[in-house]
Amino acid sequence: MAAEAAFRAPMLASLLRMPDEAAVLRRGDWVYERKLDGLRGIAVRNGAEVELWSRNHLSFNTRFPDLVGAVAGIAVPSFVLDGEIVAFSGGRTSFQLLQSGPAVADEQPVYVAFDLISLLGRDTTVLPLEERHDLLRRAVGADHPRVLVAEQLTGDPVDLLAAACRAGWEGLVAKRRGSLYREGRSGDWRKLKCSARQELVIGGWSDPSGSRTGFGAILVGYYQDDRLVYAGKVGTGFTERTLHSLHAAMRALGTAEAPFADPPRLRHAHWTRPELVAEVEFTEWTRDGRLRHPRFLGLRPDKPAREVVRES
Repeated sequence: MAAEAAFRAPMLASLLRMPDEAAVLRRGDWVYERKLDGLRGIAVRNGAEVELWSRNHLSFNTRFPDLVGAVAGIAVPSFVLDGEIVAFSGGRTSFQLLQSGPAVADEQPVYVAFDLISLLGRDTTVLPLEERHDLLRRAVGADHPRVLVAEQLTGDPVDLLAAACRAGWEGLVAKRRGSLYREGRSGDWRKLKCSARQELVIGGWSDPSGSRTGFGAILVGYYQDDRLVYAGKVGTGFTERTLHSLHAAMRALGTAEAPFADPPRLRHAHWTRPELVAEVEFTEWTRDGRLRHPRFLGLRPDKPAREVVRES
């Protein structure tokens, strides 16, 4: 009897700096996929029952009911897919569009599948990358506008990344040919980024000034060993709606003690338990370990706070 499809923790990519580490890719045999600016999603189907999970096993079913229905429309009755929930705007993916829920104007989120974990009760993680991708394309088919299969690219990594950045992509993911699917972070998948951005843990906020409502800036950091290290203030990128909703979420987690190992000396700072994770874009890290020109992109409910570390 075939095994029931079930959630499995996903495989994660390790960061690779370009062009400094391009030789790592040029020495091996790799294929490349577009790095998508969205929410990681594991799609599990057992007949009429479909679950869409975040990477840390939180349900997305209520948040994206249309995508659950789209996955249920795939002809194959049992599978586990690994992919990304994304919203496209003018050909580019927009993480901020996903923050508003199931639909934003005409920009409907889609599910982009890029790997196959199981099919018809069979474990496919033991198959090489090429076989998994071929089975994925055949299983999903081409008749599902809300469920897509990631395109694989080949070529020189420096040229491919340059083209991706010119097109406004977040970057690329390099995947080693012949590699198996393994839970957790792996050197067989490498992420190549176009701009400096990463997840950071929210540890507090400052008061608003002028006509601003909610808060002035969020105070963020990352884990180094067991210490939450302060990385700076993020005061731009918020909509009026986000100012209110995020302020309420931080107040609900409020605490009298600063969670940072090196808390900033700010007047009227407020602290929150380090549970919320923000996606932040910035130009660079300063010499004293602070973010330069940071901008808030959205919350990451799919990222556990304790896994947030500083990326090079």
